[in-house]
Amino acid sequence: MIEHKKGILVIVSGFSGAGKGTVVHAMMDKFPGRYKLSVSATTREPRSGEKDGVNYFFVTREKFEKMIADGELLEYAEYVGNYYGTPRRFVEEQMDAGYNVILEIEQQGAFKVKKAFPDAVLIFLTPPSIDELERRLRGRHSESEETIQKRLAQAAIEAENIELYDYLVINDDIDGCAVSMDRLIESVQKKTRYNQERIDDLRAHLQHYRKDN
Repeated sequence: MIEHKKGILVIVSGFSGAGKGTVVHAMMDKFPGRYKLSVSATTREPRSGEKDGVNYFFVTREKFEKMIADGELLEYAEYVGNYYGTPRRFVEEQMDAGYNVILEIEQQGAFKVKKAFPDAVLIFLTPPSIDELERRLRGRHSESEETIQKRLAQAAIEAENIELYDYLVINDDIDGCAVSMDRLIESVQKKTRYNQERIDDLRAHLQHYRKDN
């Protein structure tokens, strides 16, 4: 029987303060060999300690615009004078190798990727309550009251689109949430549409038992 299984693309979004990055890294630590974090391409200069191909794919503006023209990006945006985008090739190579690729991205980018990659699974991560969201934002002790209010106002806008996601996951405990996300993704992988090669293999091995041959 076939053992190799292609991975799936998992898009994770959520309010600022929901703990997306923390949960995603907890998943990768808890379940090594199952996940790869999508690496974005950017035209900005590397910061101290950043490595090409690990933190980002650092490319020139000319190269990035050629990637846009050649359809090599699942999504892209320009922010503060620099391009950022998700390379299709890296995602597909990791999936072909059997990894589930996690793309942590904001809503606009998430919906662009879903349009380019219809089989992608969209997960929206949220704290158990808005009171808890506000507590986490204030607990950072790194942002002004004005910034916190802007983040909460943005969360109100993002909440209008939650139904466009496939799943809603509550992050009330980091480790528990990481396990729940892994189980959810494992369940998704059991859908027949992700197992056509195995289904075809089963049929081929059963063919000679058919009575109508």
